[in-house]
Order: sequence, then C-alpha cells, then structure tokens
Amino acid sequence: MEKEETAGTAAAAESHGSVAKRARSVDCGVTTADDFISRLPDAILGTIISLLPTKDGGRTPVLSHRWRHLWHSTPLNLEVSTRPRGVPTSSRVPPSAVSEIISKHPGPARRFYFLCRGAGAGGLHAQAASWLHSPALAHLEELHISNANPPLLESVLRSASTILAAKIDHCKFPFEIVPPMNFRNLNKLTLFNISISEEVFHRLLSGCHALESLYMADFRAPGRLRVISPTIRSIIFRHSSSKKVELVIEDAPCLLRLLLTDCNRDDCVTIRVIKAPNLEILGSFLVVVSKLLLFKGISSVSSTNSMHTVKVFALRSSGDKLDAVLNILKWFPCLEKLYVTFHLRRDKRNEPLYDPLHPIECLETRLKKVVFKSFLGIGNQLEFARFFVLNAKVLDRIEFEVYNGYSRGKAAYLRMLLQVKNRASRDARFEFRISPTEYGLIDMC
Repeated sequence: MEKEETAGTAAAAESHGSVAKRARSVDCGVTTADDFISRLPDAILGTIISLLPTKDGGRTPVLSHRWRHLWHSTPLNLEVSTRPRGVPTSSRVPPSAVSEIISKHPGPARRFYFLCRGAGAGGLHAQAASWLHSPALAHLEELHISNANPPLLESVLRSASTILAAKIDHCKFPFEIVPPMNFRNLNKLTLFNISISEEVFHRLLSGCHALESLYMADFRAPGRLRVISPTIRSIIFRHSSSKKVELVIEDAPCLLRLLLTDCNRDDCVTIRVIKAPNLEILGSFLVVVSKLLLFKGISSVSSTNSMHTVKVFALRSSGDKLDAVLNILKWFPCLEKLYVTFHLRRDKRNEPLYDPLHPIECLETRLKKVVFKSFLGIGNQLEFARFFVLNAKVLDRIEFEVYNGYSRGKAAYLRMLLQVKNRASRDARFEFRISPTEYGLIDMC
C-alpha cells in the first residue's frame, strides 16, 4: 500500500512537472511536440499567413519563436478600408497604419484591397497612389479597388503590370489614359458598377495581353462595348439597367463561353457576335426580346453562317412561343445541350411557324440533353416540353426541375402527358428533380 502511494505521488509530481515544463516552453517561444502546425515547412506556413486578413497575419509573430520571421517573408495581404464613426473595427486595417506596414514588410505583396469613401477621401486616394509605388507592392498579384476617383484609377492602371487578377467596382474611369496600359500578366478582370467610355474600355482590353476571364456587370451609361482579344476564353455579362447597351464580340478567336446573367431588361441588351470561331457555350437569352445578332446581323440561316461550334445553349421562355425557340435552334446545328428556364410572363412577339419539311439539324443528329427549369407541368410549358420528347431523335436525358409538392405519382402523370412512350429517342431517360432549394431526385425512368 505504501509503495502504491509513493508511486502515485511520483507520477503526480512527474505529471505536474511536465505541464509546468510545457507551459514554460510556450512562454519561452519553444515549439513543443504537440504543436503540429509549427512543424510544417516555412513555405506552407507562409501560404497560410498570406491568406489571413491583414491584422491576423500581422499578429502571428507573437505565437512563438518559430513564427517570428514568417510574416516578413510571406507575401503581403493588405486590406485597407475607411469606416464611418461608430462602425466596429473590421479585419481590414485603417489607412493610418498602412505606411508603417509597408515600411516594415519587404514585400512582395500578394493582394491589395482598397475601399475609400466619405469625407476626406481625396487625400487618401493620393496616399494610395504612393503606396502602389512602394517596394512592398512592387510585384502585386491581386488588386481590388473600390470607390476610387479617376486620378487614382489612372495611377493604378499605369503601375499594375504584374497583376494576375483585378477587380474594379463603383469607380469612374478617366476619359482618356496616356500612356497605353500594359497588363502583361492579367488573367482575370472583374468590372462592376463602373462608368467607362467606349474608347477607354477598348484600350483597357487592348492592354491585357494574357486575359482569359472577363466579368462585366451593371455598367453606367455603357453604350457600345467592343471586345477584341486574342486570348479571352470566358465572358460573363450582366445588365439590369434600363439604358441600352450593345456588346460586340468583334474578334475573340479563343472565346469558349459567353454568358448573360440577370439581364432583366433583355430588350435593352444587344449581343453581336462577329468573330468567335470557337464559341461553345452561349446564353441565357429571353427568346422573344433578346437581340442576338450573329455574323454582322445576318438573319437567314445557312450552312455558311450557322454556328457549328456552339454545343451548349441556354434561354428563357414562357413556353407559348415554341416557334421562336426553334428558329433560334436552327443557328446551332451541332448543339448537344439545351437549358430552358420557364417564366410566367407571356411572350408577345410573333414568329414564323416551324416548318417540319425543313427539320432542325441538332434535333435530328446532335441534341443529347435538355433541361427544363422552373417547370410547372401545365399548359404551354407542357406542350413545349412534349415537342422535344417527340422530335429530338438522339436524346439521352431530359431533366425537369420542379418545385416542392411533386411526388412519384405526379411524375408518372406528367410522363403520360408528355407521351414518353412515343418518344423519338428510345434511349432517352427522364428525371424529375426538386428545384431550386431542395435539389433531390423524385423519379427517374
């Protein structure tokens, strides 16, 4: 019994000593066996720090001796923002601290975000221009500028030759920029809620020698936007304003995707595709009011002007103008996937009737998949979908994204109304899925 008490006392003392020793080790900045993160190589730890908000990254040297040198050797992630009085401090640093940070950090910088608005913003814009010319930001990779005035934007556009990705929002571009812009490495460009002239927009794209992805949304007083780019592969365009805009794809030999999102006033948007020989994905268009002009506005479809490269097309329709959709599909003889989103507004414009003596090529030989979104299974929508069931001869799958309340019994009833037994493609499978929030499979046959 005495031996057991002695052993227990010794074990307790040893345990207490180990805890105390570990505590002293942490206090002295010595890495312990339980600190698995600090065992990682410097390169990985540096990547972790570079992804942290600026304030959090600057605090890492106090964690331990192991971390003290890492912040200075890690690419800087600098987020700068002014804030009105009374608003809690965010993870972004105030402008007053930026000069000290970039004087202590040797660079390079991975990302610079600058948001400045309110009284006295002009002086801060001038400061931001000087920050961009500092050694710490000399090799910047990502840039996000918001609410900048024209002089700051001009300074940014002159000094950002190393940038890989840029986002500019809520800004007014200068009417002219001299000398020419040179973004030799810029791969991704996002422009949101900006005011820019046609000439400056053209010069901006001309200065992007490696651009592959372009996102444009809600331009103010946009007018005509010409895209001439030998490298661009993806364009996403959003326009919710009532002001008219024309997007002209004048020469884009590498363009694969041209997507329209949230264009609620399609009658104000004209899309003109003049030269995009590799375009594969196109849409989404509102069939009766969208202005989609291919090959300088040629309206009659022939083998010489149809777009054989387009494989995926998306559109929006009420379902009561099937002929309008079929006339569009004539442009795309090699179409493989069609996405139709139904809406409840009635289509008004009259279209020439579909002539069954002149079959649509993609329905005969290419179309493999059709997806109907927001499908209610009533009236014109049902007739619209039934046409593809009975006429698309090589379909593999038709998907119906429906709302809550559907059941296996209702899906079976819809299959009967769609005349699935008489389908043109015996290999076609039919899927009914709940949309949009609960995307679950109801039935498949």
